[in-house]
Amino acid sequence: MRLDTGHARRLFSEAPVARLATADAAGVPHVVPVTFAVDGDVIVFAVDHKPKTSTALRRLRNIEANPTVSLLVDHYEDDWTRLWWARADGHARARAEDPPAVALLTAKYPAYAERPPEGPVVRIDVSRWSGWSAAPW
Repeated sequence: MRLDTGHARRLFSEAPVARLATADAAGVPHVVPVTFAVDGDVIVFAVDHKPKTSTALRRLRNIEANPTVSLLVDHYEDDWTRLWWARADGHARARAEDPPAVALLTAKYPAYAERPPEGPVVRIDVSRWSGWSAAPW
């Protein structure tokens, strides 16, 4: 069953991790997991201290070249009547600092309360929430 905007946003907000899909200027896709927080129709994530292969992250380069992004969260169980997914589509922009966004992240994730993200912060203005559930909501 198709989820309405409110249910899609709520399920999305409560998920612990999302998959961020970006594309470079040539349209080549790139998907990575991100921790995130939601404030209304804005999603934020930040580059944190977890080890990365490079500090020049492809997701940030892609957002600079092509700010259209999608994020997906989902729930899977062997009982397929409990499956659901929620997606947020929007436009992203990276900032060197964003204390309100970092505060949202530290409120959601205990690890960030101990060590807040210090890297760039990405804010996504969501233009569309969508989703699907095997069960009615």
